[in-house]
Amino acid sequence: MEDIAAERTAEWLLAEHRARHRFTTLGPPAAPVTIADAYDVQEKYVALLRRGNGEPVGYKVGLTSAAMQAFCRIDHPIAGVVLASRLHRSGARVLLRDFGRLGLEFEIAVRIKSDIPGTDKAFTAEAAPHIDGVCAAIELVDDRSADYASIDVRSLVADNSWNAGIVLSEFKPVWPDLEAVLGRATKNGDLIGEGYGRDILGHPFNSVAWLATQLASRGTTLRAGQIVMTGSVMKTIFPEHDAHYRFTLEGLGFVEVQVVS
Repeated sequence: MEDIAAERTAEWLLAEHRARHRFTTLGPPAAPVTIADAYDVQEKYVALLRRGNGEPVGYKVGLTSAAMQAFCRIDHPIAGVVLASRLHRSGARVLLRDFGRLGLEFEIAVRIKSDIPGTDKAFTAEAAPHIDGVCAAIELVDDRSADYASIDVRSLVADNSWNAGIVLSEFKPVWPDLEAVLGRATKNGDLIGEGYGRDILGHPFNSVAWLATQLASRGTTLRAGQIVMTGSVMKTIFPEHDAHYRFTLEGLGFVEVQVVS
């Protein structure tokens, strides 16, 4: 996509967020024609966001579970960028009014130990030697009350794949079998959903490998120190009132977030 067109679409997206307008599919002439075009727009949009939110600290990978792909009617993963001011630690307090519509996604996050070169082997666990920490995490997404029956994946990707922040527990240098690990989400102590590590593309590290390959296609490398949100083990939860949420991963601990009006 031509730079000028991508920049104009990115500026429009920023204005839409500031005005708290409902998410809509991008139409001509702003609409990206291909997924590559959508990532062109995302790149420009993230550049605008960086002015107030700092530098990138990592990435989110979305739509990595069958539940999420069915929910959004999209059959492949997508990526977005996480910026410094949007990284929060467990126990964070999140205000509903700061989002068009807040969604919580319950995930396994990893920290990159060494740069990962992209290959054509996107769905392998070969990323493991490049990872030095794993933790329970919650992604904050802002879908701006999107109509899930008519979502266009290119518009979603352009909008930074809806990433609005992440909440992390402490990274653990040793972790259990992530394919079999069970994650359980609670609201005010009551179970609201659960899933296994294998629900994330068969293994969370497959998500990391997919991201490395995606970034390589854009001329970028997944680098040491960056964080990767590997995807949700269950469907998105949309808080409407004050509540306390916890996501526990067996053998890895838990992460908490307090949602307030």
